Amino acid sequence: MVEERVLSTVLSEFARTLVTDFPIQAILDHLVQRIVGVLPVTSAGVTLIDRGRDPHYIAASDGAALRFEQLQSELGQGPCLLACSSQRPVAIADLALDAVFPVFSPAAVAAGCAAVFTFPLRHPAGCLGALDLYRDTPGDLSDEDTEAAQTLADVTAAYLLNAQAREDAARAADYHEHTSTHDALTGLANRRLLHERLIHAAARATRNHSTSVVVFCDLDRFKQINDVHGHQAGDELLLAVAHRLSGLVRPGDTLARVSGDEFVFLCEGLTGVDDVHRVADRVDAAFGHPFVLGGITLSVTASVGVAHSGPGEELTEVLIHRADAAMYEAKRLGGANHQVVDLGTGVQTHDRATLEQDLRRAVDHRELSVLYHPVVALTDGAVVGVEALLRWTHPTRGPVPTAVVVEIAESTGLIGDIGAWVLEQACADHARWASTHPGIALEVAVNVSTHQLVHPDFPRLVADVLRRTGTDPGQVVLELTDSDVVDDGDRVLIALTALKALGPRLALDDFGTGCSSLSHLRRLPVDIVKIDQGFVADLDDTPAGTAIIDAVTTLGHVLGMAVVAEGVETTDQHRQVKAVGCDLAQGHLYARPLTATEIDERLTEASPGPWRVAGEAAAVA
Repeated sequence: MVEERVLSTVLSEFARTLVTDFPIQAILDHLVQRIVGVLPVTSAGVTLIDRGRDPHYIAASDGAALRFEQLQSELGQGPCLLACSSQRPVAIADLALDAVFPVFSPAAVAAGCAAVFTFPLRHPAGCLGALDLYRDTPGDLSDEDTEAAQTLADVTAAYLLNAQAREDAARAADYHEHTSTHDALTGLANRRLLHERLIHAAARATRNHSTSVVVFCDLDRFKQINDVHGHQAGDELLLAVAHRLSGLVRPGDTLARVSGDEFVFLCEGLTGVDDVHRVADRVDAAFGHPFVLGGITLSVTASVGVAHSGPGEELTEVLIHRADAAMYEAKRLGGANHQVVDLGTGVQTHDRATLEQDLRRAVDHRELSVLYHPVVALTDGAVVGVEALLRWTHPTRGPVPTAVVVEIAESTGLIGDIGAWVLEQACADHARWASTHPGIALEVAVNVSTHQLVHPDFPRLVADVLRRTGTDPGQVVLELTDSDVVDDGDRVLIALTALKALGPRLALDDFGTGCSSLSHLRRLPVDIVKIDQGFVADLDDTPAGTAIIDAVTTLGHVLGMAVVAEGVETTDQHRQVKAVGCDLAQGHLYARPLTATEIDERLTEASPGPWRVAGEAAAVA
């Protein structure tokens, strides 16, 4: 008969494992060994019985128990099945005399088993299986031993349920982590994981004094392929491209699909510029032969933008933005080629000093321009505002990426003059629209850099511009990027408070690209939060994109802020951002950036009613 002290020790040992993550198999194997040591049996085993599956053992104290467990599973007959179905113990003190199991009992006796005692693994919703105790000589168990065995079976059931819950939670967590960091169609890294890898690459580049490169690859005329061959063929092409580009990735590099037909490489540990050009050449070569998709053969080209850092230079999201800008330059030049940007110069192999001089001349000779990107109300498609966008078309080099212009302007001290000019131009245009179309309310948003914002004279400059142009302050929005707020938080907060007192509304642009958190919004005196286009792009790929936008929208509304979704390019994205409650949206689905004259024409066409988007966007408004 088992001693109470010994049973208590075994139960204590087993109970301690309930809160651990020890392997289930190892613990159950140990349990059946301990049972044999404390009960008058020669071997023990545990069999699980799942609905729709044959019984299968998961633990056995020795080879004999293993044979007996397998015998019940193979024959589909035995005390474990009866104990589980009845949820009551089954005791056969002498198998040679048993008539209940006419197939199992003779086979078990022939295998060396004389008696078997089975105890159900009970739980509130049914039975998991059974704990089987075997003896090589006939004989019954005492009442105390029977009670102890059932207690051990109940504890085993509790452990199995606990372990299963842990495994289910771990699988769910792993699945959520994977889906939140990988593209649903191709299985490649998504924008979020690319950002995380860039952070790690930055640390390694500093330590190793190595060069890193970002390659931004966009398929040429992909929309035409979708229109002609259908979206299924388009998805098959994206999978084929992902497979072919994956063959170019070295161990430690990252290939991501960041949106639609856009793929991005992050390559680390390069030794110099020659390696950068070799990477670009390999990507170009990947599109050198057609893609065969079922019965369709497609010759596809790509526009490729490449941006690289100098050895050991700090890596940030700027590297991705530069590669993106270089890709658009390649596309502007006709596609099917690549452009390389050096992060240290920000331009394609041009002399930086020359470009700085050209920018100074452009400022002096008013060669810069402003385009306006409409902001649409998701409720009815009405255009409620426009965002002023700086543009510079160089007389010989063509359009210069805005990120490059801003970076040079900030490093040379020109940003104050350029920013002031953009603000005055936007306010002057707005005042003219308001005068010509008094019945149409239209906000104008202007981007402000941190260099401008923290300058002590900036609030006075804003007040002077509003006064000179006769612009209603309530119709002006000043936008600051998310990362700028985080990088210089205290001074920015003081500046924002001063600007707020002048009357303009304040917006936090590109939310999610910096190190901000949702709780960070609480301390900022902003009226509008603009969700970065990267999260909108993820709506087509992962459930995480919807969850993030939903969370930002909910908190923004709780804090009394309007929420704008940036970069809306498809009708599906439109429907999703509208469904989660975003108030406003921007993107090429609604309109491209327009000149001031084109804005005036749209307002004239709409008068006396509100200006609404046209075409496909209007159909989904």
